Order: sequence, then structure tokens, then C-alpha cells
Amino acid sequence: MKKFPFYKQPDQMDCGPTCLRMVAKYYGKNFSLQKLRDISGINKEGVSLLGISEAAEKIGFRTMGSRLNVEQLAEAELPAILHWNQNHFVVLRKIKRGKYYIADPGKGLIEYTQAEFLQRWLSTQNNGHSQGIALMLSPSPTFYEQEGDKNEGLNFSFLLRYLYRYKQLVAQLFVGLGVGSLLQLIVPFLTQSVVDIGINTRNLNFIYIILIAQTMLFLGRMSVDFIRSWILLHISTRINISILTDFLIKLMKLPMSFFDTKMTGDIMQRMNDQKRIESFLTGSTLSTIFSMFNLVVFTGVLAYYNVNIFIIFLASSILYSAWVIAFLKRRRELDFKRFDISSKNQSSIVQLIGGMQEIKLNNCEQQKRWEWERLQAGLFKFSIKSLSLGQIQQAGAFFINEGKNIIITFLVAKSVIDGQLTLGGMMAIQYIVGQVNSPIEQLLGFIQQLQDAKISLERLNEIHQMEDEEPVDKSFLKELPMDQSISINNLSFTYPGAGNEPVLKGIDLSIPHGKTTAIVGMSGSGKTTILKLLLRFYVPQKGDIKVGATHLDQIGYGYWRKQCGTVMQDGFIFSDSIAKNIAVADEYPDMAKLQHAIKVANIGDLIESLPLGLNTKIGAEGNGISQGQKQRILIARAVYKDPAYIFFDEATNALDANNESVIMQNLEDFFKGRTVVVVAHRLSTVKNADNIVVLDKGIIIEQGTHTELTKKRGEYYNLVKNQLELGN
Repeated sequence: MKKFPFYKQPDQMDCGPTCLRMVAKYYGKNFSLQKLRDISGINKEGVSLLGISEAAEKIGFRTMGSRLNVEQLAEAELPAILHWNQNHFVVLRKIKRGKYYIADPGKGLIEYTQAEFLQRWLSTQNNGHSQGIALMLSPSPTFYEQEGDKNEGLNFSFLLRYLYRYKQLVAQLFVGLGVGSLLQLIVPFLTQSVVDIGINTRNLNFIYIILIAQTMLFLGRMSVDFIRSWILLHISTRINISILTDFLIKLMKLPMSFFDTKMTGDIMQRMNDQKRIESFLTGSTLSTIFSMFNLVVFTGVLAYYNVNIFIIFLASSILYSAWVIAFLKRRRELDFKRFDISSKNQSSIVQLIGGMQEIKLNNCEQQKRWEWERLQAGLFKFSIKSLSLGQIQQAGAFFINEGKNIIITFLVAKSVIDGQLTLGGMMAIQYIVGQVNSPIEQLLGFIQQLQDAKISLERLNEIHQMEDEEPVDKSFLKELPMDQSISINNLSFTYPGAGNEPVLKGIDLSIPHGKTTAIVGMSGSGKTTILKLLLRFYVPQKGDIKVGATHLDQIGYGYWRKQCGTVMQDGFIFSDSIAKNIAVADEYPDMAKLQHAIKVANIGDLIESLPLGLNTKIGAEGNGISQGQKQRILIARAVYKDPAYIFFDEATNALDANNESVIMQNLEDFFKGRTVVVVAHRLSTVKNADNIVVLDKGIIIEQGTHTELTKKRGEYYNLVKNQLELGN
């Protein structure tokens, strides 16, 4: 049977597309993970089975999603994608002799007993029979006609270019490694001289000379090591900053839609990945090269002393390495199983403590404690397995290593007795054997770190291969047309995710230049989505947005947003001074503009009440501020930009009536000559708008001024009558 291809999911929510990628590769086609993400409609919650099914059909699979019992699953065509632990997807590769072979994109290739498998797969009951969910896939002729993605390999040249920048320092480092190895190489010969010449001839002066030479060698080696450490620190720090800076530059060039499908932890993990790559480049790689250099040199010297001993050492080292590697897969499987139970144990403890009130109110202390004890029994069972495996591995490795040392000791002792080797030669060989044992163990560690670096590189490459918001090969306009009014034509939009309903359906809307347009409607009607499309967070699936006669997508993203002053519902306050939070884009705030923004947003009283005034630090690491104060700072931030367009999304919903009244009066003057779009529920915010647009389930149902819409007594009237008590 051909080997099953395995891919690890780079992100927390990538299990579905990664499973599909493995199945496609099994049948001979390679598709990039990003392509499968896009066609499966991934979002922050991941993908649904429907999304995986639709993506599979788009690349040429015939699919069938079913609820099956274990007997039906045994007859199904494999590989199949299974819904796992009710929150994950895995691939069932094969079933053989009661063992279930799973490719888990989060953990690896794992083998389960039937009981372990059923515990994770079964999720529903039907007529008293337990069932699990599976997606069957079989390739159609269309699948084999598909063009797969050619670029599958890992691009290590991406890493080497960072090292190449410091080629002179790297060259110095290798000179240091070479000098250090040569100094170390002289030590066994000096040891032999002390015994064979100094002791045998009872020449104390010769011994003094050799000891002085050894002291100078040790000092030389120590100096080389110190210099090498400084060079290594210099290179590693620069590479670390370079990789992270390039990653942040790329991250900031990506469209906003990217951040809507990524968990914060996944982006943070990628930033941690660069540390692993930097460590691999400057630590593991260079130290392993140094160790390998030592290994080659010292094994050469060992062969020079005694070929038989060299052959024994080589054979035993190969056997030792093979023995340790043979256990890696099984240890990894046990570690993943332990991780499962440990995470459940963690959740159980959190539930016990957090839910103590409900536990006591419902008298279920005993049941909850028993649940926890059952998890402890599972942990103990895996601890026994892990200890048993570790001891078998340790016993074998110890036997091979110590057996080799005993055999070598016997052979060199015999050679000394037979007169084939001097006593000094024996001591030199023992020193050499001690020196070459360490590089072999280091090489095994290097193999594991290489695997980690590959995973990290793949995750970073995935980001670097994504298309920028403003691709370099595409030109964008850097000025607004004469007619700055906005027109929305037949606009439809659906958020990523299979089976999602359209949020906007065929919207036609004119937003005149220099006028205020208000958008109102029930929650979920699509108001904020219109703002996000105007701000180009997303690309419309149908229809277009124009500024005058110019399509919005022809204007540069950065330039367009520079013209827009925005207050979103979830606006962010940085851990910085109030002044820097208002003038976020300026290194040194313009005081005249700053004072004007403070006046319009009516936050002068707040600033004056603080000892440090504008220099007071706020945000996560500074002074706590209320939701209303936060909104006033965000309004000041938008005013400071002095923009041509203003987009407010519930910008005053947290303000008290007095503050809102003052700010709305100030904003009326500020709005003059600017194009304003306001999304709000409060009547006080929208009643003076030149045009009020009423949205319901993604469709415009009413338009007009406050007076016109009130007279109609339609949906707008129903939305605001409670606020004004118009019904009385």
C-alpha cells in the first residue's frame, strides 16, 4: 500500500482544508492550502462539512456526507474525512485488524484501537444505534484533469538570504569553529606525549612544557568560544529582527479579510515561529556543523590510531541512532494522546472551580469528582505506557553505548598489553571516543529541530506567498476624481462560510458629495457591512462601488483610507498617551489640529482632570477609560485626520445625552463640505441627515429625510417611535 501523504495544519481552524489537501495528494494532485481555504469558505470558526464537500466537488471529487455506524464505516471507500471530537476533522486512512489509522492534521499519523476510535468519532444516536459523521470522497475524471499547484516544496532559499547578508560574520564564525576544532584536536596528542614521553622517561621539565602548552590551548579555545558567542549573538539578533520585520511588513500589506479568517493565536504563533527559525539558523545549524566537523576530524584521528576500533565505533553509532529514531514515532503518538487527556483534565478543573455554584446547587459534587478521577486514571495509564516505552528505549541505548565503550576499552587495553599501542595512545583514544559521542546525540536533536523549522518555514512562507492588498505589479490612482460622490450599484455580499446567507442583496445607493447619509435598521441588516465594503475591508462578490466615474478598486488602498475618517464599533485604543492615540499616524502631533479635534469630541474636561493631561497613558497598560470616553477619543482621532469622507458606525451609542448633544452640534459644523455616512440606532444621531436609508435583511426598504419617513409611518417610524414616543 502506498504511503499516505501527511500535512500538518498551520492554523487552529485549518483542519478541514488540510484534510482535503491530504486526500487530494493521496490521489496524486497537489493543491495549495490557501486555494482550498478560499473555495471551502473558511472563517474564524473554521469550515463546515458542507464547506469541505463543496470545495472537494470544485476540485473534481464526488462526495457524500453521511451518518454511519461502525459496521457501515468498515465497508466505506477510504480515505474518508471524519468529524472528530465534535470540533475537528481528521482523515481515516485505513482499518486493519481492529486498528483505525488516522491522519490528524493537528497531531500526525496516529493509530487507535476500536474503543479509542469510537469514543472520538461517535456523536449521535439513531434508533438506539450510535453513529458518527463521515464525508466519502471518490475522484471523478474531472479531478485528474485539474491543474495541481506545482510549488509544493519548502523554500529554504528564503532563509539562506538572511544568512547571506552577514556572510562576512558567518565566515569569521567558521574560521573560529575551525580554529577551535584544531586546538581541540591537539589535546589527545599532548595527553599521549605526557604519558609516553614525560612519564616513561621521567622527564618532569617536558611535562611542565606540555602542561603549559595545554593551558595555552585551553585559554585559546576559551577566547575563540567567547568571540564566537559574540558573533553568534550579533548575527542571531539581526536575523531575528529581520525575519520579524519582514513578517510584519507583509502582514500589514495583507487585506483585512485575511484577519477575519485568522485566530489571534495563529498569527502570534507565526511570530513565535521566526524565533524557532532564527534559533535553527544560528544555533542548531552552526553548532551541528561544528560538531560534525569535530566528528569527522576525530573519527579520522581514531581511524589513524586503530582501524578496528574505528569500525566498532561507527557500527555502534549507527545502531544507536537507528534505535533512538525507531522510538520517535511511538513516543510522538503517546504524547499526542497524553495531550488530549491533559487538555480534558485542564478543562475539567476549570469547570469544577468555575461551576462550583451550580455543582453545589444541583448536588452533583460526587458525579463531577468521579468524572475528574476517571480522567486521572486515563492519565496514569498513559504515564505507565510512556514510562515503559522510555525505559525500553533507555535500556537499549544504554546497552549499545556502554557496550561499545566496554568493547573499545577492552581492545585498547589488549593493544597496550600486546605492544601494539602505548599507554598514552590508549588515553588519547578514550578522550577521542568521549569527544565523538556528543556530536551523534546532537545530530539526533538537530533532526528534530530541522522538522520544527520546516513546519515554521511553511507557516511563514504561506503568509509571504499571499497576494498583497496593493500588488507591486498593479498601479493604483493616488488622487480623487473631481466628482467625489459615491455610488453603489447592484451590490451583493456574503461572508465566507458554506451555506451563509447573503448579507447584502442587490443594493443600489447614491451617497452625494458634501451630504450626510444615515443608514438605519435592525441588528444584522447589513449596515456595518456596507461601511466595511466602502472602507475596502472586503471585495464585493457582485456589483461595484464608484467614486464619481472611477471604480473604487482603481484607487490605492492606503490613499483611499487616508481620505477617510472612521469610527468603528470595535475601535482600538493603543497603550500610549492620549495625544498619540488621537494623532496615531504622526510621530509629533500637530497641536493646532489636536486642540481642534479635542474641542469637537468634547474631551477637554477629561484631559484637564488628569495630572499629565495629553501625556497621560491610556489603554491596556495605562489609565482605564470608560466606553463613552473611548468613543470620544475615537471621534477625535477621526476629526484629527481632517478627511474628505467620514464613516461612523454607532460612534455615539455609549455617550450620555449631554455629551452626545454637544458633540453632535460640534460635528454638524465639522461635517460641512464633507461626505458623511453614519450608521446608528439613535434618532438623535440620524434625524438631521440629508438622506436616511432603512435596511432590512440586506435590502433597502425605505429612503428619505426624517420628516418624509416619519410621515410614511413605515419601518423607520417603527424603529424610532419608542425613542420619540411618536405613537402617542
